[in-house]
Amino acid sequence: MSQKPTMLTAEGLRKLEEELDYLHNVKRKEIAEKIKVARSYGDLSENSEYDDAKNEQAIMEARITTIEAILKTAVLIDESNTSNERVHLTSLVTIEMLKTGKQVQYRIVGSGSNEANPREGKISDESPIGAAIMDKSVGDVCEVETPGGITEIKIIEISK
Repeated sequence: MSQKPTMLTAEGLRKLEEELDYLHNVKRKEIAEKIKVARSYGDLSENSEYDDAKNEQAIMEARITTIEAILKTAVLIDESNTSNERVHLTSLVTIEMLKTGKQVQYRIVGSGSNEANPREGKISDESPIGAAIMDKSVGDVCEVETPGGITEIKIIEISK
């Protein structure tokens, strides 16, 4: 069974590689030291410091596994072959909420990449807004299913 490729921007790839390097080379050593110190306190059955350190280790190892899986299927998005005619991965899109007139700008990122962060203006191509505007052009009006109901948005600008 082959896995779906994870589309990454150059920035997203760099951040994941840096995080993996940090977890492998810094965090693992820190947690190992915490475990060593906690073991020195004696009875492990009632040692909360030991339990906390082991839990922290498990969470970190799960994150390492996740990042490694993402990197294994990573495909770098070639931005040199893209245009501003239609919305695609890596597009910077200005949209207008037609009901309120509010304009918002988002960068479209790959869904499996962990890059999506609406607070930073980055949304997944599979998010409700991302999916609605993919492959659309300036001036197109799209309907988006939101928790508050259907919202109409208009694409104002597409750039790199």
